[in-house]
Amino acid sequence: MEGKEEDVKLGANKYSERQPLGTAAQTQEKDYREPGPAPLFEPGEFRSWSFWRAGIAEFMATFLFLYITILTVMGVKRSDNGSDGVCTGSVGIQGIAWAFGGMIFCLVYCTAGISGGHINPAVTFGLFLARKLSLPRAVFYMVCQCLGAICGAGVVKGFMESEYELDGGGANVVAPGYTKGDGLGAEIVGTFVLVYTVFSATDAKRSARDSHVPLLAPLPIGFAVFLVHLATIPITGTGINPARSLGAAIIYNKDHAWDDHWIFWVGPFIGAALAAFYHVIIIRAIPFKSRS
Repeated sequence: MEGKEEDVKLGANKYSERQPLGTAAQTQEKDYREPGPAPLFEPGEFRSWSFWRAGIAEFMATFLFLYITILTVMGVKRSDNGSDGVCTGSVGIQGIAWAFGGMIFCLVYCTAGISGGHINPAVTFGLFLARKLSLPRAVFYMVCQCLGAICGAGVVKGFMESEYELDGGGANVVAPGYTKGDGLGAEIVGTFVLVYTVFSATDAKRSARDSHVPLLAPLPIGFAVFLVHLATIPITGTGINPARSLGAAIIYNKDHAWDDHWIFWVGPFIGAALAAFYHVIIIRAIPFKSRS
């Protein structure tokens, strides 16, 4: 035993930590460049085609996201109600979760190089709090995301209006047996998981280290959406995306779709703010590094 302990001590001295802990990590030479904070307001953005192109990309991505996912939800409800004369089975909750997570994976992969692939006002809000984008761009993204969600849900209703009304239009509501507090908590924690994953997957340090793996960022983000849906579909139908909830509620437009609608804005925004605080202040300690 004594010999083994000596080997362990020798190994610890010979192979020291490549990433020091505590304050030493703040002064270590980096092999990556930490991007500076985005300006709060940059008038020049409005004259840039990339600004408008990014908004269009967010609109189209959210449009496609709502179109595919609402169709999936409707298909499951039709099968469960026995009203589908063609399909004999249903993908169930797992299939809905895969549809949401898979679409996020595809759309983030397609639009990350154009707009950052937010597709969610809560993600945009969290990144804005972390100073990853300016206020005009954040507001513009949110508007485009909401418009895209409304159009995506509207196209589904236009194609199959009677089924859309019958199957609830994919609108988010707190399920019977759960309180508003339950729904709010589910939305806060679910959005925290998503936005924290976004921060981690797009971290400058990780991007530099794993730049040879182009799927690394979209994959965990899509998988986080999948897992959160598995956990919270029975509670709220899973919002964690205010644009998704707004688009479905506006097009469906029934009283019960609006009763708890505030939960699907307040919850995601609180969860996104907590995730931004946790990543920037606790995990990366960026404000403390900037002082050194």
